Amino acid sequence: MTTELSVNAGTLPRRSLFHRHGWHIATMALAAIVAMPLLLIFSGWLQAENEVWRHLSETVLADLVGNTLVLLVGVMLGVLLLGVGLAWLTALCDFPGRCFFDWALMLPLAVPAYVLAFVALGVLDYAGPLQTQLRSLFGDGVWFPQIRSTGGVISVLVLVLYPYVYMLTRSAFLTQGQGTLEAARILGLGPWGGFFKVALPMARPAIVAGTSLALMETLADFGTVAVFNYDTFTTAIYKAWFGLFNLQAASQLASLLLLFVALALIAEGRLRGRARYHETGCRSPQQRHHLVGIRAWLATLAAASLFGLAFVFPVLQLLLWAWEVVRNDLDSRYLALLWHTLLLVSLAAVLTVCGALLLAFAKRYRDDAVNSVAVRIATLGYAMPGSVLAIGVMLTFTGIDNFINALWRLFGNAASGQLLGGTVAALLMAYLVRFLAVAFGPIDSGLGRIRPSIAEAARSLGAAPRELLQRVYLPLLRPGLLTALLLVLVDVMKEMPATQLLRPFGWDTLAVRIYEMTSEGEWERAALPAITLILAGLLPVIYLVRRSGHDAPSPQASPREPMNKSGRRWV
Repeated sequence: MTTELSVNAGTLPRRSLFHRHGWHIATMALAAIVAMPLLLIFSGWLQAENEVWRHLSETVLADLVGNTLVLLVGVMLGVLLLGVGLAWLTALCDFPGRCFFDWALMLPLAVPAYVLAFVALGVLDYAGPLQTQLRSLFGDGVWFPQIRSTGGVISVLVLVLYPYVYMLTRSAFLTQGQGTLEAARILGLGPWGGFFKVALPMARPAIVAGTSLALMETLADFGTVAVFNYDTFTTAIYKAWFGLFNLQAASQLASLLLLFVALALIAEGRLRGRARYHETGCRSPQQRHHLVGIRAWLATLAAASLFGLAFVFPVLQLLLWAWEVVRNDLDSRYLALLWHTLLLVSLAAVLTVCGALLLAFAKRYRDDAVNSVAVRIATLGYAMPGSVLAIGVMLTFTGIDNFINALWRLFGNAASGQLLGGTVAALLMAYLVRFLAVAFGPIDSGLGRIRPSIAEAARSLGAAPRELLQRVYLPLLRPGLLTALLLVLVDVMKEMPATQLLRPFGWDTLAVRIYEMTSEGEWERAALPAITLILAGLLPVIYLVRRSGHDAPSPQASPREPMNKSGRRWV
């Protein structure tokens, strides 16, 4: 009897939430939903497309590979420089405005990359207001950096994606104990030596994780490179599908893009290495280095400049453009776009969070080899770019439609045509596969904090499985569920390539509207839906900032720093 009532992460009690084999069935079903599009993408190589590939190899294939590699290297160097530098500055240094920039530097996460891209082009391009004003003041010979360039694309992506590295690295620096750096100073290392030889290696897992997220987003990006007319695999997939009307060629290009994703994942594992860094003993809060004089104001200037370029500048410009067109564009069509967007994100968020909740419970209560592999496969979708995923979902639903039509013809009925492809169901499947890992992370983390003894006590009091879920698990999982819901809501709202490729006829969303207007150079008319996406994106960012402020230990300022007349430190 004692064995039957014991519950831990590796055993399943007889009175569980699901039948003994129900966990296997549920996790394997979710894993199949994720794996099917992936397998069908690679099956595209079973059908030869010699003419198309001859055309691609002779014209654009080399440029696609070169552009993608240059973009990855440039973004990696940029996010490392900005993310790690700013994380060290705000976590372990004191300078004027540090308390504000500590959380404000995360706000660019709310700005979609394609929004910053068209704002940058609208203002900084040759025909934009800035260069026009400069030519009127200094003549036509005035030099200005070319924004429509490789450097322009990299700069926009770095400004949007550096918060991934900044947020994780800042948390890593905040959790490092003071004793470690003090031991490094005793051994003769100065501030720079302690940073490069102690603090930086200890934060390497967080740095690699943030950088890998930024590179995954770079590989998946479609809107930014499309706005800049910078050819990568994502734009080539779109052109092969809608330009050449060749779904097989598009799937073959998508499989090549997946190889880049696989190489990025392998590189992440190698960069993490086998080294492990642990804190020993009690961890005391770090003491911040008090910057004075020109160093303090240079730190403030650097943080303010970056925050202004990545967040303040695009938001203000969008507000100016939106004010010019709000009377004409705030009409029934905009309300329809907003309704379609809200309906899609709500359905996708509920579906994805339910799937993630099921995976998290399966991992806890049936953590065997079958479920472990199924959970790992089911959470692979976030590594698949939206354009690649759209190809896989379309191939999946096309195959299902062909099978149903064959059955209809077998029984002497006329073919029913397209049943699932080009419907909302295709979009929901793409969102589920893409963002299941996003919802799984916070839910699994929250479930891991619930002691098994709590559920066992409820069972001993006669709680049924449904009561156990409603009255014990869901209330305790509320923070994780809210985080997962917010993250999925905003990610789905900003998702452009999958929505652009799979949406049913007439189901335009805010992201699709932005793409249509920017492709025509209508910057002002793209401003209203863009500012809506930014405002929605601020919700999870602010929530995550508040949670990180509660969770992370606060470093103490140096006791030698000056006090003001009230006895408080000046920063």
